[in-house]
Amino acid sequence: MFSRRHFLIASGSAPLWAPGVSRGAPARYPFTLGVASGSPRETSVVLWTRLAPEPTKGGGMPAGAVAVRYRVCADPAMRRTVRDGLFVTSDADAHSVHVLVDGLEPGREYWYQFHLGEDDSPVGRTRTSSRKDAAARLALASCQNWQSGRYAAFADMAKWAPDCVIHVGDYIYEGGVSPLGQYTRDVGGGRKKTFEVVRQHDGPEIVTLWDYRNRYGLYKGDPDLQAAHAASPWIVALDDHEVDNNWAGDTPQDPWAQTPLEFQVRKAAAFKAYWEHMPLERPPAIAGVDAHLQLYGAYRFGPAQVCLLDTRQYRADQVCSDAFPRGPSCEALQDPARSMTGLAQEAWLLGELARSDATYNVLAQQTWFAPYRYNAPPAAPDINTDQWDGYPVQRQRLIDAMAQTSNPIVLSGDWHCAAAMRIHRDPADARSPRVGHEFAGTSISSDCPWADSVHDAKDANPHAAYVNGERRGYVRCTADARTWTAEYRGVADPRDRASAVVTDAEFRTRDM
Repeated sequence: MFSRRHFLIASGSAPLWAPGVSRGAPARYPFTLGVASGSPRETSVVLWTRLAPEPTKGGGMPAGAVAVRYRVCADPAMRRTVRDGLFVTSDADAHSVHVLVDGLEPGREYWYQFHLGEDDSPVGRTRTSSRKDAAARLALASCQNWQSGRYAAFADMAKWAPDCVIHVGDYIYEGGVSPLGQYTRDVGGGRKKTFEVVRQHDGPEIVTLWDYRNRYGLYKGDPDLQAAHAASPWIVALDDHEVDNNWAGDTPQDPWAQTPLEFQVRKAAAFKAYWEHMPLERPPAIAGVDAHLQLYGAYRFGPAQVCLLDTRQYRADQVCSDAFPRGPSCEALQDPARSMTGLAQEAWLLGELARSDATYNVLAQQTWFAPYRYNAPPAAPDINTDQWDGYPVQRQRLIDAMAQTSNPIVLSGDWHCAAAMRIHRDPADARSPRVGHEFAGTSISSDCPWADSVHDAKDANPHAAYVNGERRGYVRCTADARTWTAEYRGVADPRDRASAVVTDAEFRTRDM
């Protein structure tokens, strides 16, 4: 491993790597949470780490500022340095490090490492994007409940080392500690299923900045999650469990249990902790108790333009029914003012779609976009209103815009259920012209107690080519000039870190 004791002159000439530049070095190893990169552009990428000798106990760093060394190289042996420097962090940001490295070459690999005192971080691999690449390899991930399973899916992903990982939410779960071992749960229709808690959260339900930081410290300590971060750059957007289950805009899941002010404070803490632990370009804007985190954006990977959406911060509250996993439709769904994205994000998205010259136009977002009814026609559909079925007027506006673009693809998560579905011009009529395709990933580890409800309803959804709520895993997406391929990777035993991961199903857009 590279040692700064023996490397005194950085490429270019300045002696950045001489020992003794950093101050406040901890007595124990600080890079316990590994390294990550993200927000890959054609000439830049964000590098991340966090100094945390005690990651589930506040971090364990002394208060004050610390200068962390970083180096970016053109080779995995870390011999050919192309960028280096110092980044100053402090306890105000949980000693997190976000380095925007620019001036890089498009479409090529780089390797990077951080250093503090006599300690070296692991070496990470990253890759800049390029519209000139002939093909793209993208991984879709979401929903990684610590208590429900191990991360064999991330170990498999790290071996594949895609050009980019797209994580569409539920990176952590906010709930408290559950007892270890098996338990039985009613899954509807008079049926019961057995699930298992294989490892425990670190405390009760999280609500404060301290809580959220420690929960990220727990999750990011997992070696297979660290490997997936170190193998590829990520683009990320949160969903609900990074804050509070099924929150919408300024409304929590349980407004009877937390006041509007309490939820604002909680959300600001959650946003700050999320940024502190992700390779994001910009920190949250926090004014008093008001917080905003810029997450949506466009990325180009060869033939694919990916528009990453944020469907939590700006959405209208859910209506009709709190029944789960499905409930009846109601008239309020037809209100044209109701939105998943807010008007500003929608206008941005429509502009990106109109300007795109990509072969594939990808919407990467949180919840199922295509409709899914849980009862047979001709009755009014029973639906899940936390998904796009709860926002049908805005969905139709997006479908109309997608119909004018090349090869629309929707990637989604949230539902812990894998699905491959066609998107039609009239989303409720599978006989209407096909507009695009949706590939929904299952969860990395989170259970799907409603899987039987989804499977039972498949025949009522002729646009759905495949659904599987029983497998944990992720989706490998490969795009070239001819076709988009989605390969559903499934974990044989989510309790086993060393579990086999196999291809459960594979779909090509030209075949659906």
